[in-house]
Amino acid sequence: MTEEFGEKLTPLPYRIALLPGDGIGPEVTDEAARLLGAVSRLDPAITFEVERLAWNADYFLEHGTMMPPDGLQILGEFDAIFLGAVGDKRVPDHIALRQLIFAIRQGFDQYVNLRPVKLLRGAPTPLVDRTESDIDMVFVRENSEGEYSGVGSLEYAGTPDEVALQTSVFSRKGIERVMRFAFDMARARHQPLQSISKGNALNYSGVLWDRIFAETCELYPDVEAENLLVDAAAYHMVRTPERFGVVVASNLFGDILTDLGAALAGGLGFAASANLCPGKEFPSMFEPVHGSAPDIAGRHAANPIASLWAVGMMLSDLGYAHWERWILDAVESVLLEGSWRTPDLGGHARTRDVTDAVIQALETSQRLAPSA
Repeated sequence: MTEEFGEKLTPLPYRIALLPGDGIGPEVTDEAARLLGAVSRLDPAITFEVERLAWNADYFLEHGTMMPPDGLQILGEFDAIFLGAVGDKRVPDHIALRQLIFAIRQGFDQYVNLRPVKLLRGAPTPLVDRTESDIDMVFVRENSEGEYSGVGSLEYAGTPDEVALQTSVFSRKGIERVMRFAFDMARARHQPLQSISKGNALNYSGVLWDRIFAETCELYPDVEAENLLVDAAAYHMVRTPERFGVVVASNLFGDILTDLGAALAGGLGFAASANLCPGKEFPSMFEPVHGSAPDIAGRHAANPIASLWAVGMMLSDLGYAHWERWILDAVESVLLEGSWRTPDLGGHARTRDVTDAVIQALETSQRLAPSA
């Protein structure tokens, strides 16, 4: 099904592949599509053609795979991909993720996973006496290799001697490019940089990571940078979150620490993410990372803020960074007003109600904005 938003004042609309996925995925991607429609109404120079692709657990059960054999070829024709959530008890998680999310990330060389950990005004944090000025960091997670490379084997399966071999793959090329992306971002944001490793225990991959970090520091003498062990980083994120700016980490360490960061910044309902192909050879993918949450699926109680934030990140990647700022401003105004909060934030609002309020705040701010 294809939906077109806007008056087509541009030669061609941006083509967005919408992968609703499982659980609450369809609910929050509906809100993402509605926000795109609102953006087009407010700025008719930006138009979108959104196509829904039902590649999920139901598709797997019918076809034996999470997407068709030419799935990457199909997705490659789009300007961006928006993913809802993947996860259904009928399909083993490692199969669903490997055949969809990881296939897209690795197939499209989306080697940067960008995860903001930012406490929005009006959002709750479990940290006492901390404000939005204390929690404002962004994670640059290596997204295409490392611990999630998918290399390994099961030996002597089903016997008492069964052994699982899970091989991490760390290449100089892979580390260098994500490291330089992070340093460039720290320089642009005028923030310190933290590199996360475990070089004292991982005597090959950790040592290589740390060595390339040291080499990169020499190229960016103006960036304040430090190397932290992953366990120490978890400790300091809770005790001194203001210490962190741009955080660069491997696939596994970045995955774990960003969930901790989400908890500090209000919960997984605020966890937006971008899977970037910085060279633009392939489309990038944007997603809320709260998972499929089957316990609340169908109740329309999911917090849509991560999905709306991910829309802002997608617009920024397409060249409209001001729209990400405006969307976050609208979200903050709704949080501060306090009437429209989903159950995870102690309220009773439905998913659609929150999006309605954010869109209304956007419309109000645009009416009040001075004309150019």
